[in-house]
Amino acid sequence: MIRRNARLRREYLYRKSLEGKERAEYERKRKIKEALDEGKPIPSELRREERELRRQVELEDDNTAVPRTHVDDEYAHAGERDPKLLITTSRDPSSRLTQFAKELKLVFPNAQRVNRGGQVLPELVEMCRSHDYTDMMVVHEHRGEPDGLVVCHLPYGPTAFFGLYNTVLRHDIGEKRKVGTVSEAHPHLVLDNFTSKLGLRVANILKYLFPCPKDDSKRVVTLANQADFISFRHHTFEQPRGVASVQLTECGPRFELKLYQVRLGTLEQAHAENEWTLRAYTRSAKKLKLSEEAGD
Repeated sequence: MIRRNARLRREYLYRKSLEGKERAEYERKRKIKEALDEGKPIPSELRREERELRRQVELEDDNTAVPRTHVDDEYAHAGERDPKLLITTSRDPSSRLTQFAKELKLVFPNAQRVNRGGQVLPELVEMCRSHDYTDMMVVHEHRGEPDGLVVCHLPYGPTAFFGLYNTVLRHDIGEKRKVGTVSEAHPHLVLDNFTSKLGLRVANILKYLFPCPKDDSKRVVTLANQADFISFRHHTFEQPRGVASVQLTECGPRFELKLYQVRLGTLEQAHAENEWTLRAYTRSAKKLKLSEEAGD
């Protein structure tokens, strides 16, 4: 199993290393295609390879004409089978962090919660790979208050690091009679204001933690981005008087996420390449990153 994982990782890194060459070739074929469509002369730097580029353009279809990236390998099989999530905490968790992890286990279908104990990160990641988990989630705390959440996609990555704010547990929202029990139905997802390239990347990381819902599901999970803070809300709804009326019941938990790093690799790879890192104090103007309101 170890040799197989190492071989798959080498193949993935090799395909990722080819992205620059494929992008350059895509740009050359695009220039040839534009010149042919507009009746303009072929650019002088492409005249030597004009015949070969023309042949490649003629053989392309809608799928092969688009350059492929490592992202396609990471989530290539995301819709073919339901995700399987493992949830754990940092070492020696407080009772509040343990309760928060238990509530997260109720939010995500097909999720399993394990006690961290004395296990180290390489052991956890290897256990997830051997048991065919698709994602791993680690929750951190500071003085008994949950303050961090890490989502690691397996087997290649990426790994997203979030700050956790304004956490409200189920028993803090209201009485059990009002909040009710957590449904086991697959929830519908509402993703709002993830319009930039980074926003779409983060939306993919989060939405593929949930399996596809059925049409008659009465459960909704909302991930709404506002000023780069992602609000997480969990509701069930009823329609007592038909489609004209909707009655929402919040199930909890409730919290806000703030992305500060996306790493190209799994959680135990300390030297993996950083895809994006938040640097709030090195720019003169604060710009939104998860939406297009202020650009990428």
